[in-house]
Amino acid sequence: MGNILNYILLGVSLSAPVGPVNAAQMEKGIRGGFLQSLSVGFGAMLADILYMLLVYLGFYHVIMIPVVQSFLFFFGSFVFLYLGIESVLKTRTLTRASMTTVAPLQGLRYGFFLALVNPISIMFWVGVYGSVLAKIVEQGESNHLLLYTISIFVGVFLWDNVIALLSSSLRRFLNDRLLRLITFVSGLSLLGFGIYFGYLGILSVL
Repeated sequence: MGNILNYILLGVSLSAPVGPVNAAQMEKGIRGGFLQSLSVGFGAMLADILYMLLVYLGFYHVIMIPVVQSFLFFFGSFVFLYLGIESVLKTRTLTRASMTTVAPLQGLRYGFFLALVNPISIMFWVGVYGSVLAKIVEQGESNHLLLYTISIFVGVFLWDNVIALLSSSLRRFLNDRLLRLITFVSGLSLLGFGIYFGYLGILSVL
């Protein structure tokens, strides 16, 4: 039971650092409510499951090839720069009346896509889950691998609920000015990540 709690806490700690997905969850929750925020987090979690599966199957060797890493950095940079510019440009004309409700399925796709193209997320999960696999095997607990993996995702899901509750609670204070500010800050955040990934991509080819 103690190990299960440790892996749940690991899932929380992996999700807590500020990143594109957390920023997107906050924005969607403030603009659209609890379910929209949670759907973004759940979509990102599906991408995490995909990366964990790749690590389990041994594909992490491919991801760690320098040329592949460079491609991931540049592709992630392009996507985040595009999303950031789009978000910033629509700020001036955005009002509460002009907002359209986003279906949970759209939020799920958006979260999945954000996590899927995030190169740091890819390498982060490769490193962390690779270490978890090694530790479990070393301790002779391979039969508990599925249980511990599920425990990690319980932690991730708990954190997604915290973000969704927090952002949807702030929604009551939403007005046109705050909406534009949130959208603008979210766009700047995406631009910042895009620039950062582009920088890492340049360093990877030098």
